[in-house]
Amino acid sequence: MALSPTESALFEVAGPRARRRVAIGTAIAVLLLVGVVAWVVVLLYNNGQFAPEYWSLFADVKVWSFLLQGFVGTARASLGAGAIALVGGLVLMFGRISSVAPVRWVSTAVIEFVRGTPTLLFIYFFFLVPSQFGIHMSTYWMVVIPITLYASAVLAEVYRAGVQAVPRGQSEAGLSVGLTRWQNYRYIVLPQMLRIVVPTLVAQLVIVVKDTTFGYVVTYPEMMQNTKVIIANNNSLLPVYLVTSIIYILVNYAISRTARWLSQRSNATILV
Repeated sequence: MALSPTESALFEVAGPRARRRVAIGTAIAVLLLVGVVAWVVVLLYNNGQFAPEYWSLFADVKVWSFLLQGFVGTARASLGAGAIALVGGLVLMFGRISSVAPVRWVSTAVIEFVRGTPTLLFIYFFFLVPSQFGIHMSTYWMVVIPITLYASAVLAEVYRAGVQAVPRGQSEAGLSVGLTRWQNYRYIVLPQMLRIVVPTLVAQLVIVVKDTTFGYVVTYPEMMQNTKVIIANNNSLLPVYLVTSIIYILVNYAISRTARWLSQRSNATILV
């Protein structure tokens, strides 16, 4: 069967002219990127951002200790939100695939609403609204609950995709031997679903870690908040942000590598 023009463009092997155009386009993009980076570096240099006095603060153990405290705060919020979201996503997933129509409608509405609402808006809500009703929350929960809500909605869809990836014949075989629907999920569907989605669950932790940076709204002592305090006290913008960025990159890279390792071990595809 002949391919459509769109299918041909997407799936046919590129010829010499197409490869040449791709190579030229890539080279131009790289040169533009290098030019922009060089321009930014020159601007920073002209403004004295590479002066030694701006970098000498990293010789102070107290600065590293304060950054470490922020890192611990980020880790606490990330692990707390991630752990709760694992269970919350499972509950929402069961609600969305429920045979009871009202439960399915409510779960679907919650998932779509939460996924379509920025996490920052939820943080502002928990920062401003509960106190109006005499409910006093710690800054930790003002960060963790909103992040948990969003992560739960995302993981619910990840779980659902994993359930749908389990061959239907296996579920039917379980039901045919007398298993109830819940026994079928417990012994047949869920073990295979978890094997499929574990790499993606780990990859989602990257998003959770990034979302903790919104903690500055409620002055939760996570790494970005502590970074802002160090900048305010030392008037050193570029070095501190650069070091903090490197820490975030290394943490997220480690999480991504773990997800890929789990994907290779389980022979699963990372779902995005």
